[in-house]
Amino acid sequence: MLTKKGKYGLKAAVFLSHQPEGKALQVAEIADANHIPKKFLDVILGEMRHAGFLLSRKGKSGGYRLARGADQINVGALIRALDGPLAPLPCVGSTDYQPCPDCDGPNCTIRLLMAKAYAAIREVMDDCSLADLRDISGDRLQAFVDYI
Repeated sequence: MLTKKGKYGLKAAVFLSHQPEGKALQVAEIADANHIPKKFLDVILGEMRHAGFLLSRKGKSGGYRLARGADQINVGALIRALDGPLAPLPCVGSTDYQPCPDCDGPNCTIRLLMAKAYAAIREVMDDCSLADLRDISGDRLQAFVDYI
């Protein structure tokens, strides 16, 4: 499940993707425009900067901006940086795999179902960039809704 941190971070990143290249915005501007608590957003943006998605500059004309083009920022990678693995259960994850204590391994039907769900989540998240989210409107919005 997407946490508030993941949701707010994604909303802020999409908002920043609408800005002209190189333009930095203050945390308060981003928070106000997206109805996100400023203190929480400050922490989230710091994590996104540390993960390499954002650049920041201090001072009156400073703020945050995307570290690279919106078409080069993968939504799945951004969510993983903020919320951790996308896998619905630890026994289906590829990076943080942990067997369930009550699981019978490869024959576990719950694990098989969750592995299928995980594959679908990865396909959607990893095939989407910030630019894709930024550009969704009109006919593209309907095509996106039809896709999901």
